[in-house]
Amino acid sequence: MYHVAIVGATGLVGSQFLQKLEEVNFPIKSIRLLASSQSAGKTICFQGEEIIVEELKEDSFQGIDIALFSAGGEMSRHFAPIAVESGAVVVDNSSCWRQDPSVGLVVPEVNFDDVNMNRLIANPNCSTIQSILPVKAIHDAFHVTRIHYNTYQAVSGSGMKGIRDLEQTQNNEEPIFYPYNISKTCIPEIDVAMDNFYTKEEMKMVWETRKMLHEPNLPISATCVRVPVLNSHAVSIALECEKPFTLGAVEKVLKDFPGIVVVNDIAHHQYPTSMHSNGNDLVYVGRIRRDLACENGILLYVVGDNIRKGAASNAVQIIERMVKEHLL
Repeated sequence: MYHVAIVGATGLVGSQFLQKLEEVNFPIKSIRLLASSQSAGKTICFQGEEIIVEELKEDSFQGIDIALFSAGGEMSRHFAPIAVESGAVVVDNSSCWRQDPSVGLVVPEVNFDDVNMNRLIANPNCSTIQSILPVKAIHDAFHVTRIHYNTYQAVSGSGMKGIRDLEQTQNNEEPIFYPYNISKTCIPEIDVAMDNFYTKEEMKMVWETRKMLHEPNLPISATCVRVPVLNSHAVSIALECEKPFTLGAVEKVLKDFPGIVVVNDIAHHQYPTSMHSNGNDLVYVGRIRRDLACENGILLYVVGDNIRKGAASNAVQIIERMVKEHLL
């Protein structure tokens, strides 16, 4: 049994941490809910008990075995090392530690062994998490030599601010968070602009895919777009492979890979949508076809719940497997 802390417990991902821990009946001896001073004093029901949210402080991790963080990069940069120093294993959902070469960036189905790098473990970006499962399956079988991502990202990826903006603009109110009315258009801008004219969200997918595949020079590009959908991101993926393939062989390696469900019958309108993925931890893959623009090219369409598998559930799956393999 483990003493667990949730940092950012009142946020969108924090609430999903708690839901997932309940769903899997994680062996919890005690749980400490931590948030900002503004949220301290609130109560949250967990396993039938009302738990008081405490203010996050430097002594909050005394006696804690596992800390799940989703409170933003600034909080993670300061408090995650303190939690590790106090003896906890930390899984952090921010982008703060993802590119640190000493920190494992982990999706359990893809590169679980990287948890051994550090007691601080980084959770990847939501779009990268759902994309890396089919990419890894195909890479292992046919050796991927190039990747291009086009994402269609739901407003829940921006947290409650994005959800409120969609709701307000649907009611003909002016947008507050997004630069344009998200209820009436798609916005090809997620996170800040970089010097190379990509956004940081796009570069996250480049950096993180390379790190998790242990392929530091793999050619990758991305275009990330916010769309007027409440939840579940979609990603169109173009892969170029070294080895030839049949579509039947591609579909088989995807079906055999853990965490993937193939929905691939365009003639009968069977392809992944948010209606498949909302509320669960599976990654749905469809529209499997050859890329007519290059030899040994594959096109895929991938959908996953960005708050669950793309954030909270992936973190819980990491610690579940660490328990199973006696690493905690």
